[in-house]
Amino acid sequence: MRPATGGGTTHRTGSPPPAATPTAGPGRVSSAIGGAPRWVSGLLAGVQAALLSVLVVVTPALAAYVATSANPANTEVGWSRSVAVGAVLWLMGHGAVIQADGATISLVPLGITALALFTAHASARRSAQPVRSAWLAGIGGYLAVVVVVLLAVSAAGPLGTGAGSVVRTLLGSVVIAAVGLGSGVVRGGRWREVTRPVWSAVPPLMRAGVRAGVMVTALLVTIAAALAGTWAISGRAAAGDVIDGLGLDTFSGLLLAVAQLAIAPNLVVWALAWVTGPGFAIGDGTVFAPAEVVSGPLPALPLFGALPSEGAAGGPLRWVPVVVVVAGALAGWWLHRQVPPRTWSQPFLVAGCTALVAGVVAGGLVALAGGSAGPGRLAVVGAAGATVGSVVAGLTLVGALLVTVPMDPVVRAAVRQRLGRKREPGVADLDGADDGVVNRSEGS
Repeated sequence: MRPATGGGTTHRTGSPPPAATPTAGPGRVSSAIGGAPRWVSGLLAGVQAALLSVLVVVTPALAAYVATSANPANTEVGWSRSVAVGAVLWLMGHGAVIQADGATISLVPLGITALALFTAHASARRSAQPVRSAWLAGIGGYLAVVVVVLLAVSAAGPLGTGAGSVVRTLLGSVVIAAVGLGSGVVRGGRWREVTRPVWSAVPPLMRAGVRAGVMVTALLVTIAAALAGTWAISGRAAAGDVIDGLGLDTFSGLLLAVAQLAIAPNLVVWALAWVTGPGFAIGDGTVFAPAEVVSGPLPALPLFGALPSEGAAGGPLRWVPVVVVVAGALAGWWLHRQVPPRTWSQPFLVAGCTALVAGVVAGGLVALAGGSAGPGRLAVVGAAGATVGSVVAGLTLVGALLVTVPMDPVVRAAVRQRLGRKREPGVADLDGADDGVVNRSEGS
């Protein structure tokens, strides 16, 4: 045995080399925690993500209990009930349907959903190893916490509504965990590599249509978010009157702020339904649309003070859905630049795919943001996803075709040929040459 030079460890001849110690890059857990497999890092990340999001929701409710526990009116209210309220709200963000005072509440607070997605992404990016086993273990860990919370709230949550609500909650939790943890596990530019087996099986025209359809939906959601912000600014006086009428103290105001943040994304999606034309409802018999506004008694939430008034409808506002046509035209312009012309039917196919994707995504968002929010009139809140999706698909198709068809050189050449345009032999078709289509002279 000879000592290793350079300060290295000694190694007996013929013995197996020492195992390499896994190293961790900056901000990343090593490949094994205390010798454990890599999937353990994903399991811990999933549990951490669920606990972080549920604590963010439960803590304000518990703080309100502590602040008001000295009030004689709250003598029979224990701290566990306050925690249960926050936990049920967290489960609703995962799709839970609950029963409250005999009324079914199925409205999903998308703010809670966004919080859960963010904590899952952040936890996986910080702690989980970028391997499939860690991702799957993270989903299992997240789901385990959801099951514990389900059992803890008992009949106050989905268990009191029925098996359908439990299944819906579990499915929603799996989707949130899969998307959130998956976006954190897949680092940087590896998304294209990971999704290549799926995309490689999709025809190029369909891939372009899917991307364009997502672009249309993203543009419409951005416009809807700006519109919702405008509503909030213009309705701040009405919101202030609601706050004054409620007579809130500091902690009650904090709870109200949390509740409003939980449904703020829902308001953005309702604004999307308004932009597309069909509009939305906050209670049975109400309509908030560009063409008409039929209001009624609303819940005492300052956020609802931002809704359009009855005078903010009709006239030029009837033309607001043209925005969807413009979004489709922008998508058609992008398709014209990205997809090389080949056949006369190509623009119609890719525009149809774009419209279908935009309609499905927009309709899905609208369906997710609506539901029942209480008894009586509040059983109808939001918009019809199928109606909004159909309108978005139709208007997007019109806008995309208005751009892709006239700008496609193959289509123009086919139209000229169909119309029977004749040219003298030996004369080059200058229009066709400009369009990139070579027309050979007769007899060549």
